[in-house]
Amino acid sequence: MAHPDSADTPPETPAPPVAAREAAQPPAEPTVIPLTEPADGVPDVVDTPEALAAVVAAFAAGHGPVAVDAERASGYRYGQRTYLVQLRREGAGTAIIDPVALPDLSALSAALRGVEWVLHAASQDLPGLAEQGLVADEVFDTELAARLLGMERVGLAAVVADVLGLGLAKEHSAVDWSTRPLPRDWLRYAALDVELLVQVRDVLAGRLAEAGKAEWARQEFAAVRDAPPAPPRVEPWRRTSGLHAVRSTRGLAVVRALWEARDADARARDISPGRVLPDAALVAAGLALPRSVAELTELKAFSGRATKRRAAFWFAAVQRGLEVPDAALPSPRGPRTDGPPPPRAWADRDPAAAARLAAAREILHGLSEGLRVPVENLLQPDLLRRLCWSPPDPVTTESVAAALTAGGARPWQVDLAAAPLAQAFVTVH
Repeated sequence: MAHPDSADTPPETPAPPVAAREAAQPPAEPTVIPLTEPADGVPDVVDTPEALAAVVAAFAAGHGPVAVDAERASGYRYGQRTYLVQLRREGAGTAIIDPVALPDLSALSAALRGVEWVLHAASQDLPGLAEQGLVADEVFDTELAARLLGMERVGLAAVVADVLGLGLAKEHSAVDWSTRPLPRDWLRYAALDVELLVQVRDVLAGRLAEAGKAEWARQEFAAVRDAPPAPPRVEPWRRTSGLHAVRSTRGLAVVRALWEARDADARARDISPGRVLPDAALVAAGLALPRSVAELTELKAFSGRATKRRAAFWFAAVQRGLEVPDAALPSPRGPRTDGPPPPRAWADRDPAAAARLAAAREILHGLSEGLRVPVENLLQPDLLRRLCWSPPDPVTTESVAAALTAGGARPWQVDLAAAPLAQAFVTVH
């Protein structure tokens, strides 16, 4: 047997230099310090006219931007009503307001005339705040800013960690904010949501300016602020999860009847429709087409104790769907719209349009990578599809720019996209 030190033993591979070893390691995660308490403590909930008057005076006397957030009870209550409003401003501190007890907050809105509001995902909160009389003159949206800067994660906690190195707990993000009284831990969470927003805004504003994107952000924030209320959905029952499994028009009629019964019941009881009856139950009935209460309750989705108690109510809806005249059955294709068909059908229906869409998507993908802006923020997907399906005639940079502007694109988007899209359309022809 050869000695371990003999020449027959392969030499040991020398260890790489320290610098090389460090370079081979994945970059260390930045240290994030948990933020557990608001700087000024958790304020009492403002739920009386006297307390609101004091808040109005304090925020009117404050200075700088105001951080604003709102909490809803999605998944618990019907609709998107606001159940808590949080604000923080330098010189005024933090206020947590109960809009159920104080539905008219227009006095606070008046006190903040001309003040920039800082929100995260403003499009989610502004409609509900407007119902309370809170309307912003100027908006800075930290989520939109993060998107324009190409940040990989744009949730509030992720942005705060990236920008400030601080950690926000999100364990109460999906609780029932209609609960009264609200637990102290929930109020702490609510206060922390506005604790750092203005600091985050300042850092992001600086980054936007350095990246040459400050004007883009200004236009995007104005568009969010000025967005009109969303129109009512056409045939909203078609958004039932799993509806694609229901192939027959009779089955669709049953789903529609059940959806309408559930919606009316949920609205009357102020309960989220999904808590009244899950979408899976609607789809199951649309597939099975039960002809009696007994057949309905044999379905697993209707076999629960609470659902069985209301089986007659649900079967009455099923029966309405079963009795719809053939001429009134819902179309399997959905309602007619003024928009183009689904892109998957373009190759057969209009190959030139399909080619334009493919070319346009490639252009936007290239711009997205080069500018570090998500494709959907460069141009609204629905607007792009409409433009590719029905381009202007003749196709020029000017005509494409006009079509984009008419469709709601912001000037910075038009400046970036009009010329390359026009060139691509001409080339495709």
